[in-house]
Amino acid sequence: MPTVILISGAGGFLGSQLAAKLQEATPDAKLILVDIVAPNVDKTDDVLPLQSDLTDPNQCDKLFETNFGIPETVYCMHGIMSRGSEDNFDLGIKVNVDSVRNLLESTRNHCPASGPPIKFIFTSSLAVYGGPLPDVIQPNTIATPESAYGMGKLTSELFINEYTRRGFVDGRILRLPTVVVRPGKPSNATSAFFSGIIREPLQGLESVCPIGNSIDSPDLDLAVWVASPSTTIINLAHAREVPASKILSHTRVICLPGFTTTVREELLALEAVGGKQALQFVRFQDDPTNRRVVSSWPARFDNSYGLGLGFSVDEGGMEPLVRQFVRSLGL
Repeated sequence: MPTVILISGAGGFLGSQLAAKLQEATPDAKLILVDIVAPNVDKTDDVLPLQSDLTDPNQCDKLFETNFGIPETVYCMHGIMSRGSEDNFDLGIKVNVDSVRNLLESTRNHCPASGPPIKFIFTSSLAVYGGPLPDVIQPNTIATPESAYGMGKLTSELFINEYTRRGFVDGRILRLPTVVVRPGKPSNATSAFFSGIIREPLQGLESVCPIGNSIDSPDLDLAVWVASPSTTIINLAHAREVPASKILSHTRVICLPGFTTTVREELLALEAVGGKQALQFVRFQDDPTNRRVVSSWPARFDNSYGLGLGFSVDEGGMEPLVRQFVRSLGL
């Protein structure tokens, strides 16, 4: 029997890259790729791209009624990004909470009567943290978000934990580091500038850094927890291979491994790879809302739990990530 995997948010960068990775790693897989606009991939015997509004429970149910059969794994990766949620609270709740609950409920209702429950892998965020935090985040650190996006992600996490406790699904909640350097166009995420201040300058385009007012600003020492796109995709694919028995019973949260960098270190890596001319394309325009939200996120985590479950981590700091991006451009 082929392995059937459903990915919501499959039209986005991570969703599309995960689909390619799963096809490579699991040649017999059949993929149901879903987004609000049908993913731009060809329909084949093994790939089914679908347009679906997951805020509609009936459309969620239909994802489990295709001729591919019931998915063995559901990757729940859709959502309204952080700044979008902050600026439009009602839409953020509708997409980041209500539609996740709809997909979770459809997964529950289509789980087989016998055998293991469907794996429900949810991509969460560091935005669930806020307030006074320890120097290093541990698996038992309490999440207290300070943004609408973080609140929505944490709300969905709690539903997934409860559905797992009751045996409705096999939940795996992945709190992703900030992914840099993301290719493509800028997104409406509060963290988008972490990629933008490298991606655009390396292509001769201007990028706005919303932290600080100049290259000499002490605000550039703002720290962030990051991972490369390639390592993030490897870890997303690995999440379905982790035995359920190895995941903590009281919480299905796994903070994916990453490393700490700063805005200043990013700019230094940009200069090391692209030269001073690349640095000239960064324009500073301090944004208090952006700075407040990003500053509430933790920047240091204990990687031990994630590494113990077989997840991967980048080595060598920011410069290898910048060079990896340059190679992806074919420069």
